[in-house]
Amino acid sequence: MADNVEQKHVGEVTDATWDEVVTNEEEVPVFVDFWAPWCGPCRMVGPVVEQLSGEYEGRMKFVKLNTDENPMVSSQYGIRSIPTLAVFYKGEPIHAMMGAGPLGHMRQFLDASLEKVPGNIIVP
Repeated sequence: MADNVEQKHVGEVTDATWDEVVTNEEEVPVFVDFWAPWCGPCRMVGPVVEQLSGEYEGRMKFVKLNTDENPMVSSQYGIRSIPTLAVFYKGEPIHAMMGAGPLGHMRQFLDASLEKVPGNIIVP
């Protein structure tokens, strides 16, 4: 039986670990995928986010937050629709989009997010 080995480019974040993982990150922006297990579009975005996490490794940290299990952070940032994809820098939201998009659109979103980071050099 073949093992279904999941890559670990995308970490998990919770209400309890939010400050440690997102708010206190000083070096790189943090991409957060707000999702829930019952959300069909969220499941479609997951593999795309995983692929992008490999492409942007070292320039951006990627995490997922299950909104059903972690309502405090979701409420704090007004997440009312999922998937919501947001980029935080030094604990502050700098860019967000709602809904699923094709790979190229998500790359544009990430590049635009990186452009908002002071002193960041975008390397293709």
